[in-house]
Amino acid sequence: MATEKTLDDLFLDTLKDIYYAEKQILKALPKMARAAQSEEGKQGFLHHRDETQGQIERLEEVFELLGKAPRGKTCEAIQGIIAEAEEIMESFKATPALDAGLISSAQAVEHYEIARYGTLIAWAKQIGLDKAVPLLQANLEEETATDKKLTKLAESSANAKAKKAA
Repeated sequence: MATEKTLDDLFLDTLKDIYYAEKQILKALPKMARAAQSEEGKQGFLHHRDETQGQIERLEEVFELLGKAPRGKTCEAIQGIIAEAEEIMESFKATPALDAGLISSAQAVEHYEIARYGTLIAWAKQIGLDKAVPLLQANLEEETATDKKLTKLAESSANAKAKKAA
């Protein structure tokens, strides 16, 4: 008979998922920065790379609170989102629509992360892992702020540039 899994197990499993995802995102962001055509886009992706490093460090603190070694678990969702971003970089290379596509891909990543961090915060509160909450909350706030910046960049320039080319 299989052992009964608890919310604690689910928390750890999801923590491993987002840890893996953040590590993959850290690798993808420099590629996206190189591909971006606008200077604002390039700088935004590089800034988020630096933020992502801090987010990984906070996740490592959460693992430490659990008495576990930081270890990722393959996240099929983030692999798919990153593969789509790579496809956009290839298909729209050197076109006015590239930056709009990159922003769209980056927002798909942000929305995934926002969902994961929101869930982890709720579960941390439920299982009494109160010291993890501010660490996860800091990550959630950065992801939400990045999503807003991406929306602003898309609406202020990238989408209009992509439309003119049509």
